[in-house]
Amino acid sequence: MKVALKALIIWLCILALAVTNGLLREAVFLPAFGTPAALVMSGLLLAALIVGVAWLSLPWLRLRRSVALWLVGLEWLALTLVFEFSFGLAQGKSWSVMLEAYTFKDGNLWPLVLVVTACAPFLAAKLSRRA
Repeated sequence: MKVALKALIIWLCILALAVTNGLLREAVFLPAFGTPAALVMSGLLLAALIVGVAWLSLPWLRLRRSVALWLVGLEWLALTLVFEFSFGLAQGKSWSVMLEAYTFKDGNLWPLVLVVTACAPFLAAKLSRRA
């Protein structure tokens, strides 16, 4: 199976975790802690989950070169951005509303999550080599 297809399958798992994380944020974190704390907790949790999925998927991906790890991370980032903007447009959101999520307003860590998404395969490989 080609690496790009494997990366897509892994990203679909990440997507499911991200949706679950969003539901957890809305149902538990927001009522219990308020918006800023909920956004920080949710962002950190999602970033950790993404690195964890990357780490667990390394044996399946069997990538040895750093450039290949970075390309998978960039594929995940591109898929995430396409999904986010397509979903937002389908919901009738304006560009200004959608782009607001790319700021650190009220504790929002979404920009950090995107950076972690791009770096996750490489970071996971570094972590697994140290373990």
